[in-house]
Amino acid sequence: MTEANKNPEEVQSEQPSVTVNDLVNIYNIIDLASKRGAFQAAELSSVGAIANKVKAFVDHVQAQQKAAAEAAGEQPAETSTDAPAEGQAS
Repeated sequence: MTEANKNPEEVQSEQPSVTVNDLVNIYNIIDLASKRGAFQAAELSSVGAIANKVKAFVDHVQAQQKAAAEAAGEQPAETSTDAPAEGQAS
């Protein structure tokens, strides 16, 4: 169903969201693109700064989730920040 066909209440109730896994994927995309030479030399510092910021945020959130899971006596879910092998979809 397209947004034009949705009822106004349905459109308003859909909140955009970004999950930690989305941020991990963003980091992996930046990492893979930089390895493939997608950025010019002048862009590398700003791209690297954003990648570092995303990675630091993901690491912080994952540490909080792990601590909360350990406090609750649960096994924390693992999320990898490794880029997928070339040719594999994430």
